[in-house]
Amino acid sequence: MVVHRIIIKAFYDLYMNQNKSMPKSIIRTYSRYSREASLLLGELIRVARKERKLTAQEVADRAGISRGLLQRIEKGDLKCEIGAVFEVAVIVGVKLFDADETTLTRHIRQTEDKLSLLPKSVRRKSKVVHDDF
Repeated sequence: MVVHRIIIKAFYDLYMNQNKSMPKSIIRTYSRYSREASLLLGELIRVARKERKLTAQEVADRAGISRGLLQRIEKGDLKCEIGAVFEVAVIVGVKLFDADETTLTRHIRQTEDKLSLLPKSVRRKSKVVHDDF
């Protein structure tokens, strides 16, 4: 009887520890523009995949993701990892920017140059306190 209690308690503790370590889902609100842009990108990916006559499983395998994640990407789910979305877009041939690779590299360098001239962090100006009575 004591052994049964010990085993039950061990399973209970294991179960409770697993539930405590589970991250709570974060509820985010997204702007209408973000939702529509994600939906459009997902639909463009689906159209490109079907035009190339690729199955969802083939694209998922090439991208190294699950078929379920690919389905969520194609539905425009905003909670998908951006790297996975970009990789799938490249695989099916959806251009993310209106530029080829060399132009994209040039834009990256220009942006890096601009960032090097800007301050490393942005701070709000502190309000001047007028304590004259």
